[in-house]
Amino acid sequence: MKTLALFLSAVALPLAALPPPAQAEPATVFTGARLIDGSGRRPIERAVLVVRDGRIVAAGKIDPKPYVAKGAKTVDLAGKTVIPGLISDHSHVGVVKDGAMSPDNYTAENVGAALKQYEAYGVTAILSLGVNKDLIYSLRDEQRAGRGGGADVYAADHGIGTPRSAPPLPGGADQIDRPTTPEEARQMVRAAAGRKADIIKMWVDDVFGTLEKMKPEIQEAIIDEAHKNNLRVAAHIFYLEDAKRLLRAGLDVVAHSVRDQPVDAEFISLMKRGDTARVPAYIATLALDEAQFIYAEHPAWMDSAAFRTAAGQKMVDTWLGEEYINKIKANTLMPRNRAAMATAMRNVKTLHDAGVYVGFGTDSGAMPTRLPGWMEHRELQLLVAAGLTPMQALVCATRKAAEVIGDARNRGTLEIGKRADFVVLSANPLDDISNTLRLVAIYHGGKRIEPAFAAEPPPAPAAPSPTR
Repeated sequence: MKTLALFLSAVALPLAALPPPAQAEPATVFTGARLIDGSGRRPIERAVLVVRDGRIVAAGKIDPKPYVAKGAKTVDLAGKTVIPGLISDHSHVGVVKDGAMSPDNYTAENVGAALKQYEAYGVTAILSLGVNKDLIYSLRDEQRAGRGGGADVYAADHGIGTPRSAPPLPGGADQIDRPTTPEEARQMVRAAAGRKADIIKMWVDDVFGTLEKMKPEIQEAIIDEAHKNNLRVAAHIFYLEDAKRLLRAGLDVVAHSVRDQPVDAEFISLMKRGDTARVPAYIATLALDEAQFIYAEHPAWMDSAAFRTAAGQKMVDTWLGEEYINKIKANTLMPRNRAAMATAMRNVKTLHDAGVYVGFGTDSGAMPTRLPGWMEHRELQLLVAAGLTPMQALVCATRKAAEVIGDARNRGTLEIGKRADFVVLSANPLDDISNTLRLVAIYHGGKRIEPAFAAEPPPAPAAPSPTR
């Protein structure tokens, strides 16, 4: 079975260099940067990164001269920091356009625009976790043939919900499957497998008791049939008991935080179960919960170029307007959303400390408030606010996210043989995780991509402490 454990068991390649072949196309040698490779190892100062044909052929403390002697182009990154391209295990495309949600938004042009926005924020791969039309596969195939642009996309097919209920999204019948029986659910899973889905998605939620929840027998049929077809299953959840029941049935990815109560020892045990053939992953999506209410509070980062570029002036004006602010304040669900976020932040810290496998995702693109590209940087900030270190948060968003997405052989860390997907920053994110927004350049498959916005200049160095 193609499962997460296959990727977890891969032996990491050491930072070193492959000998330059006698005859090879010229490489590009990046010199002088601080290298944070995504593995969790200590950064390498004044590192060298060598790229040829979109792949990394050398990385670390190496001599660049053999490559330069063979005609390699050099790029001086002294004073900069390099991190792997970010990866989202939970995003959506083609749902929103110009601040509105509609099935008609799912076009090649609109999906392509979202993928390019992700890329221009340093997010070089995403898993579109449901609400997809079959168009996603032709776009994915174009990318894999080297003809498409934007963040590399992986697809969870349509996703499986409940008739006239969850998810409460304006997706057409060709975007969300809604079975009424276990056998219908199995047929839908088999159809998704035939379309070569990367993973199966299901929604198990009642939105604070306002919707009908998927029947347990249908949930179990989806998981069983997916595993028969060598596919993993991700589930939208909210409640602890739902998550535990799904994990007992073999769920592979908990696609949102448990938000109704603190996680318990049984949940941690299920997430760390001894069945090493299938180690579950947990995706916190903290930025989703925050986006339910935060814009009405006008935090300082709403005035940043990074946020305003992702949102567009129309949406910024809407969110700063009195009508929107009053609507949020009057919404009786807001106290629950705030409490849910607080619980989610405590839970992700508890789980990470307990050794649970924490991936990375935001639910960006699912609604107008969930901004592609921006949300991924905000998620890093929230993970650190929850208690993870900047390095731990970056590992979740790079190496671990690649393993969850099922492509750790090609991406997630800056090691020999992997794709040259990396982000150049003007400041060190280990000093301040918000420095991931100080974008200088994005390299995707070795090709330079300009950032979506002009980043603020790096902070001035701290004044030396007076000697005593």
